[in-house]
Amino acid sequence: MSALELVLLLLTASVLVVGLFRSVGLPPILGYLLVGALAGPHALAFIPDTDEARHFAEYGIVFLMFSIGLEFSLPKLFSMKRLVFGLGAAQVAFTVLGVVSFAWLFGLGFKGAVAVGGAIAMSSTAVLIKLLVERLELDSAHGRQVVGVLLFQDLAVVPFLVVIPVLALGAEESMEALALAAVKATVALTVILYLGPRLMQRWFHIVAMRKSPELFMLNVLLVTLGMAFATELAGLSLALGAFLAGMLISETQYRYQVEEDIKPFRDVLLGLFFVTIGMKLDLALVFSDLFFVLVTVLFILIGKFVVAAGASRLFGSSPGNALRVGLWLCAGGEFGFVLIALADAANLIPDRILQIVLAALLLTLLTAPIIAHYADRIVLRLVPSEWLLRSMQLTSIAAQTLATDSHAIVCGYGRNGQYLGRFLENEGITFIALDLDPERVREAAAAGETVVFGDAGKRETLIAAGIARASIVVVTFVDTDAAMRVIHLANDLRPDVPVVVRTFDERDYDKLSTAGATEVVPESLESSLMLATHALVLLGVPLNRVLKRIRQLRGDRYHLLRGLYRGAEHLAEEAVSEAQHKRLHSVPLAPGAWAIGHRIDEFRFEDVRVEVSAIRRRGIRALEPSSDLAFESGDVVVLLGEPAELAKAESRLLKGEAGLLKRG
Repeated sequence: MSALELVLLLLTASVLVVGLFRSVGLPPILGYLLVGALAGPHALAFIPDTDEARHFAEYGIVFLMFSIGLEFSLPKLFSMKRLVFGLGAAQVAFTVLGVVSFAWLFGLGFKGAVAVGGAIAMSSTAVLIKLLVERLELDSAHGRQVVGVLLFQDLAVVPFLVVIPVLALGAEESMEALALAAVKATVALTVILYLGPRLMQRWFHIVAMRKSPELFMLNVLLVTLGMAFATELAGLSLALGAFLAGMLISETQYRYQVEEDIKPFRDVLLGLFFVTIGMKLDLALVFSDLFFVLVTVLFILIGKFVVAAGASRLFGSSPGNALRVGLWLCAGGEFGFVLIALADAANLIPDRILQIVLAALLLTLLTAPIIAHYADRIVLRLVPSEWLLRSMQLTSIAAQTLATDSHAIVCGYGRNGQYLGRFLENEGITFIALDLDPERVREAAAAGETVVFGDAGKRETLIAAGIARASIVVVTFVDTDAAMRVIHLANDLRPDVPVVVRTFDERDYDKLSTAGATEVVPESLESSLMLATHALVLLGVPLNRVLKRIRQLRGDRYHLLRGLYRGAEHLAEEAVSEAQHKRLHSVPLAPGAWAIGHRIDEFRFEDVRVEVSAIRRRGIRALEPSSDLAFESGDVVVLLGEPAELAKAESRLLKGEAGLLKRG
């Protein structure tokens, strides 16, 4: 098989399988692993297991560790030091100790057991953070602990990457090599972290001043691979150098641009890495040992649950929160596959055990979204006191509103929620705010503000907040899915209560309005109106005329401001996210264009959900032209719609469409 055929096969299989996994809400990592397992040498044998493919795939780990480094900053780590270096360290240490003890009973050597223990200790940062955000639990008590443990796990990968290859040596050699590696790592860290930040800041500033995206991208690759090569020369791993490079750049103002630039390389190469991991899976051997695989799955889930929940309890969590932490962290993660691959390359694990552990990690990762979904129900069944705590929480909410009538319910008490609260307070309007950040709730409540801990996306919370007597519900956070839940619940519990929802821009305006929101406030459009107000007044336009125009725009639901001209500078990822949102597009009508001489209403643009926003004729721009206006040669027609529909409308204007209309 030629290199091109191999690449095409990998791309085809990955697109189909990963697309399928995405559509059912499963992590794409599982898709890559499945592609490798099915197409690898142990199954269909379409993909040869070559050293070249493995070496190329290793760069996926390099870019992954670089991205992990970008996420770290020393202030962030120190602000969470108790959770990261306390709870996180306890979870990893006790998990590794437990696995080593258990593996020793079954005859696995100490070195292999350490590698397997490190692999099993890891959880999936990508999957769990995404689930916490989607469920609005990132700032909850258990969410903070889960994030703290995940941060330590990501950090713990670095020493494991150094230690596992050293374990392959003899006992004396291992100790010497480990001591030497520790000295080298300490020296490298000291030099890089002391000199690096200033040098990196200056160097990236010099490159950025050239204002060349290509040069900036090349520089990111140079820094990433250069640091990886430097640590490899020092006898350490490539991944350690990439991690340090990421940490250095994280302290500069260029970190977000760098993160976007590196994503395509990281995702493609990391996908290839997980394909090569999947190629190690011998499905025949896995099915022959299916009983042991399932036992290992249970061991991982139950063992990690007990360790994480116990550690959380030791650090002062309530029984319910401790169980939630255990449930969230009990599954495996992507770094587990990384460490298993490293241990396999060092010949630390027998092939049969390798197959069982790989298959078990894959299955536990598959269960992570399911366990997270049912975590609350499981906790309420296992911990009777959780019912009491939940009841007390709802009682606390109800107590705040018991004597109130026609009050406002403010969902979210961040910056916008607090500003709204001050306006309501100044007007003498009673309100209750619901928020999921315990620290924010504690401080605001201590200051005498009517803020309680509660999830506005739950029916019982809104009932306790007195929605039956409320005069308005205001959603202040920018999360469309969460806002949709609040809207549906509010309309179900009290159909006549007005619901005002904040959104970032016009993208989800129609979706939220259709769902039942009384008013949708697009933040970016409102800031544009304020900017226009100040500019027009300073230009001498009478204030009453400006305010009248602003009121008219709001009355028309921001129709004039809907859609933008998209520039070439948009990043690829943003361009993908924009694909389903309306934009403006200009179509010049050159002599011979099919539309010339025809009226706007003859084109049935509503069939393709496109509007004629404006027409520019002989230098004069007419907004929202009349439907009986006929097109002329030289007109520039400004269309508003989604990209795919704009292409159809442009084709109608320039080339016509069979059966649409006929020339007289």
